[in-house]
Amino acid sequence: MLKLTDPPVVTELIAAARLLSGRLATLRFSPPVSHVYNPLTYAWAAHEAYLRRYAASRRRVLFLGMNPGPFGMVQCGVPFGEIAAVRDWLGIECAVRQPAVENPARPIEGFACLRSEVSGRRLWGLFQERFGSADAFFVEHFVANYCPLAFFNHARNVTPDKLPAAEAAPLHAACDAHLRAIVAALQPEWVIGVGSFAEARAVAALAGTRVRTGRVLHPSPASPIANRGWAEAATRQLRALDVWE
Repeated sequence: MLKLTDPPVVTELIAAARLLSGRLATLRFSPPVSHVYNPLTYAWAAHEAYLRRYAASRRRVLFLGMNPGPFGMVQCGVPFGEIAAVRDWLGIECAVRQPAVENPARPIEGFACLRSEVSGRRLWGLFQERFGSADAFFVEHFVANYCPLAFFNHARNVTPDKLPAAEAAPLHAACDAHLRAIVAALQPEWVIGVGSFAEARAVAALAGTRVRTGRVLHPSPASPIANRGWAEAATRQLRALDVWE
């Protein structure tokens, strides 16, 4: 629910997220996808709190992830949502409802989830180490996901880049439009893809605009390079781009 006191940027982002969620609700996905989670529905309260608290005005840098992780945004509605970081550093903790169809192999436990979202732990951990407080980080930065849907083949995560072209096309169309809406509201100088997929989608969606795009290594534990020191590698990449001094 919008508040009369919401800044225009927040109003635009909340409306854009609701529009995206509605568009994605019409899409259908075939096997091997067995379950689809949309945390913009059952975890909307936390996502809305995140937008209200940390997206009140323009941001110089937008970090763009791919889609929710099973123990992160899937559980708490916040991008790269390592529970401890969201609760203790971002200061957000909200009730999370159950999705319409729950995946028994990936139950929704909300903020009671005890599993760590390693990518989120690394991402928010770097920002905390560099900026100290969340408020200091969000003065110039914001974090969003390109796609808010999580796809599962029962216990296995299915990333959006593995979807067949016929199913990926309408998904990309909706998510591209949402990314353009985020950029129109926040007016960032940079959109930094967290991983190559997010960078490629940003380049495609923002073609013809003045927004500069770049990439940092994805912090996934599936990446041997990330496991050898993701924070240091990402910091070097951001310095090489002149995003960070």
